[in-house]
Amino acid sequence: MDPLGSLNIMMLTSQRRVCPDSIISRNTSRDPQGRNLSAALTVENIANLHQNLKYTSEHTQERNLTTVLIVGRKPYSCDQCGKSFAASVSLTLHQRTHTGEKPYSCGQCGKSFTTSGSLTRHQRRHTGEKPYSCGQCGKSFTTSGYLTLHQRTHTGEKPYSCGQCGKSFTTSDLTVHQRTHTGEKPYSCDQCGKSFITSSHLTRHQRVHTGEKPFHCSDCGKRFSTSQILKMHQKTHTGEKSYSCDQCGKSFTQSSSLISHCKLHTGEKPFICDQCGKRFINSSNLTVHKRKHTGDKPFSCNQCGKSFITSSYLTIHQRRHTGEKLHHCSDCGKSFSTSHTLKMHQKSHTGEKSYSCDQCGKSFTQSSSLKSHHKLHTGEKPFSCDQCGKRFMSGSLTVHQRTHTGEKPYSCDQCGKSFTTSSYLTIHQRRHTGEKPYSCVQCGKRYSDKSYLIKHQKIHT
Repeated sequence: MDPLGSLNIMMLTSQRRVCPDSIISRNTSRDPQGRNLSAALTVENIANLHQNLKYTSEHTQERNLTTVLIVGRKPYSCDQCGKSFAASVSLTLHQRTHTGEKPYSCGQCGKSFTTSGSLTRHQRRHTGEKPYSCGQCGKSFTTSGYLTLHQRTHTGEKPYSCGQCGKSFTTSDLTVHQRTHTGEKPYSCDQCGKSFITSSHLTRHQRVHTGEKPFHCSDCGKRFSTSQILKMHQKTHTGEKSYSCDQCGKSFTQSSSLISHCKLHTGEKPFICDQCGKRFINSSNLTVHKRKHTGDKPFSCNQCGKSFITSSYLTIHQRRHTGEKLHHCSDCGKSFSTSHTLKMHQKSHTGEKSYSCDQCGKSFTQSSSLKSHHKLHTGEKPFSCDQCGKRFMSGSLTVHQRTHTGEKPYSCDQCGKSFTTSSYLTIHQRRHTGEKPYSCVQCGKRYSDKSYLIKHQKIHT
């Protein structure tokens, strides 16, 4: 008979010589319903709990037990944050989140990891190896965990439930979800101090500081900071828009965009700013809006130091340094740094002006221009300069403030002359290129600036 047998162990005291029979007799407990809770722990069970059971001889009844095993307890605590763990190895891995230690490096790209398992999974991105296959649909995965998650899409299983709101999950994302109730954000950026509820969110955030963009498009070579943004970008090549509005038929590349769009039909704006009461259709828009109150600009340019309230504004700004213009007009071939600017330009070819003033009938190519125009009727000037008190209808305040600071952030890469706005820079650059995009429909004369064309047209009238 195996001297270990099926030991009913609730506590094994460190460095004591204990007889198994005495352990059996002393360590039986029951739950409130009277059920026997004593766990029959084999050597395999103990190994799974990451405990070490050492004994002096296979032929004696006494054993020298060197590890404290307290069932249901977490005896290993982090001295920095106080978090507790059931095993010392788990504590060691956790402490690396504080120290930043990543001892396992990829030989192909040099990326480092805190565990060897994470390195192995990463290396499969280079090799393309997907050793775990679904028996129902044949889809393959790089890890057994991803396979398990995928299989739940077939079974519909959601084994993890929140004790506070009852929401169920297919993965252990329950822990992350519970942090939305507690407000816990255990992962902090060592550069700016911002905290996050998951380590993956922290990793993505840190790329804002480092500029790292590890995901690249195989079609155009453009690089991205997350795989999700890459997938969204790739749909611009394929034209795929899988999510359609059942009210107006408009299609979108992602479900979140469709959800936000549907709120335009219902008028629903469930997210409210606690400072000014303004309402928004999604939480991300509210988060960006709140930065206007706090002045928080967490995204900084690593070339000039200028900061922005969103990562997309930073990306657009960085193109001024690189000169990158990815969006091309199919009618005239002109290139633009953003898709929004391209869409605005294309309306100059079609003459489309979708936004009309209900008071005077004047039409505009974009809704923001219509909003600014409305203020001419109301006389509203909500933006005031804190230096001279002058008031403005819109974001013209930012440009005005540069008259006080002398800031001219837009520079010509040919002669070095600087300007307070990007539009002034664009007009100036036409002196170098000779471009004259504005032509008179009556006599054909061309101008580099729209204001010059308007003055000229008065000759004909």
